[in-house]
Amino acid sequence: MKAIVVHQYGGPEELRCEEYPDPVPGPGEALVRVAAASVNPIDYKRRAGLTKDFYPLKFPGLIGVDLSGTVIKIGSAVEGFSAGEQVFAMADNTYAELCVVKAAMLAKVPKGLDLIQAAALPLVTTTGNQLLLATGIKAGQTVLVVGAAGNVGRSAVFTAKARGAIVIAAVLKRQVDDAAAVGADQVVATDDDTAMANLPPLDAVADTVGGRTAETLIAKVKPGGVYASVVGAPQNAGEYRFVEVVPVFSKFDRNTLESMGEAVRDGKLVIPISLRLPLGEAAKAQATAEKGGLGKILLVA
Repeated sequence: MKAIVVHQYGGPEELRCEEYPDPVPGPGEALVRVAAASVNPIDYKRRAGLTKDFYPLKFPGLIGVDLSGTVIKIGSAVEGFSAGEQVFAMADNTYAELCVVKAAMLAKVPKGLDLIQAAALPLVTTTGNQLLLATGIKAGQTVLVVGAAGNVGRSAVFTAKARGAIVIAAVLKRQVDDAAAVGADQVVATDDDTAMANLPPLDAVADTVGGRTAETLIAKVKPGGVYASVVGAPQNAGEYRFVEVVPVFSKFDRNTLESMGEAVRDGKLVIPISLRLPLGEAAKAQATAEKGGLGKILLVA
């Protein structure tokens, strides 16, 4: 099969499209013909060696965590999936034409959802959903979502509104127009000191950004409130011991992914796709992603 192979840590130029042995599914696994994979920050951080202490590459190695595709073969002890079914997943080694995925990590693409588009969803929608749920927010309470114009943030806003919460979308000034479409009740610019100072007391914060913004916002959380984050605790969290700080690490959940996929299919949640490139242009895809932007980048196998 063709795959994007990394031979050493480095820049995007280390992503080489080469022949690589076809993977073989073992017990509890399925072989998926990849339709598309999406580019996530964890992918280029791993390529660069920034995660080698806890998520190393064994060279020559493959990368990628998101995929959509079609099951072509199943191993023993797999139930609920069969050859020919369209699936999406959080997996390993997804920048390839074929990928072995643990059946426990597979979800079925909702009928009517475009198979290529589905590749954009697994990591960001699952993470956003779980980030919001970690706040414990209830109907009628106020939650502020930091980075709401991003894909994890959009997913968190959607989940919060589904729970009946009052949602404030926090973004940079240049992203205010983009954030107006995510479904929040209010938009605030994090680089507007006056707007930040005028924020009401918050029941919770769901943070996808961190940094100095986090240090400002934790002070706005009510005593007994929650500060949930996928980027670590604010540096000054120790000064606000009356706020519960909850670190969030995304875990695959089939029901969550399928329900978020249905929301995208139905137009209730929008995860924008900014660029689609052939698998062989993975270097260009990652170089583009590292420059920043709001839309997902897909590699079409």
